[in-house]
Amino acid sequence: MRYLPHTEQEIAAMLATIGKSSIDELFAQIPKEVRLARPLSIEHALDEASLMRHLIELSEKNRGAALVSFLGAGAYDHPLSPAVDQLLLRSEFYTAYTPYQPEVAQGTLQSIFEFQSIVCEIFGLPIANASMYDGASAAAEAVLMAKRLTRREGVLVSAGVHPHYRETIDTYLQGIGQGKKAIRTVPLGDDGSADITALESLASPDLAAIVVGYPNFFGCVGDVRRAAELAHRHGALLITATEDPFALSLLEPPGALGADIAVGEGQALGIPLQFGGPYAGLFACREGRDFLQQIPGRLVGETVDKHGERGYVLTLSTREQHIRRERATSNICTNTGLCALAVTIRMCMLGKQGFLEAGRQCLAKTEYLKASVAKLKGYSLVYAGTPTFNEFAVRVRGGNAARVVDAVEPKGFLAGLDLGRVDATRADQLLVAVTECRSRADLDGFVAALDAV
Repeated sequence: MRYLPHTEQEIAAMLATIGKSSIDELFAQIPKEVRLARPLSIEHALDEASLMRHLIELSEKNRGAALVSFLGAGAYDHPLSPAVDQLLLRSEFYTAYTPYQPEVAQGTLQSIFEFQSIVCEIFGLPIANASMYDGASAAAEAVLMAKRLTRREGVLVSAGVHPHYRETIDTYLQGIGQGKKAIRTVPLGDDGSADITALESLASPDLAAIVVGYPNFFGCVGDVRRAAELAHRHGALLITATEDPFALSLLEPPGALGADIAVGEGQALGIPLQFGGPYAGLFACREGRDFLQQIPGRLVGETVDKHGERGYVLTLSTREQHIRRERATSNICTNTGLCALAVTIRMCMLGKQGFLEAGRQCLAKTEYLKASVAKLKGYSLVYAGTPTFNEFAVRVRGGNAARVVDAVEPKGFLAGLDLGRVDATRADQLLVAVTECRSRADLDGFVAALDAV
């Protein structure tokens, strides 16, 4: 299936303009061994009306949107007001290009400045950038920043950090210094958070950073303060990764617990699930000239113009790749501005009290579901005594989480993540997430569906 906007006559005219007789001649400089010598394995072209009809038919086969979802694992179903989309549709926001010219981009620059201010408040840290691609890239960039600041190689990453974040860190570090060899995984303790004793034993004089989840991938809230003290004792930096920042409406911010760099995923704060993206990575760090100069991505600062009026500009842009090339702090070339703007609008609509109330509802509903599931015969909480926010791991009846997911789907529920998909040793565990979207009827219905498996 494809929609081709150019006719054969238009293609011939373009080739004639550049002095080529055929598409093959146009691509002649590409070695034959890497060129595709057969037709693409796609359906025949459709006209636009037929294509739209076909896409609608395909979308109607997707039942996921009609199911009551308890799936989280880094992407969360929080309620979003239609007003967010309507404001994003304003023509002033049509371009996501970086606003290099402050004299014509004050509105965009101010919205980014407000976004940075929100991120600083959430993380309890004084400096934030204009957003990253997503939470995973933010985590990887934080590790690179820590390596630059400490001039060290070693990185300890908790097994409780989101698997995608860990994979992205591995990828980013390839070809830099010792590469992946510099990364060591810290096992989880009995409470589901990073084992502090193991952290101590793995720490080395070459340690640049410790990365922990807060809350972590399994929903557990660990002792960030102890991890920070350990990192600082060894001359390293502590990085926290938060998948759902609504958790920080109730938890102490990472900055207050000693984190040097805090990253997270902004999707929950104002972006629809969208089948996996695009999202907006959150990134904040503590004060200091070195930190300010080494933070990756864009930074918008507040200044005054020649009339003394407040204004906004990109600041310290000599850190960036369009000026410093290979010596830039990062190769991030966009701040996913429209997604960051969606977060800003949504958070301004919520306000501090709304943010707090959303967190309270998530926690209350999660605790209700945890207690209900724990009473079911054959089910148990993997980390029963550990505080969680809106996500928790369940050991399922029968020992096959994938089968449980399949069994409750016809009853109208998306049960959560089969943890066997990310760790074969956890095939008997299900990761369940609860947001304020879930009603009492949803929770009770889900418990009944689990009990019937």
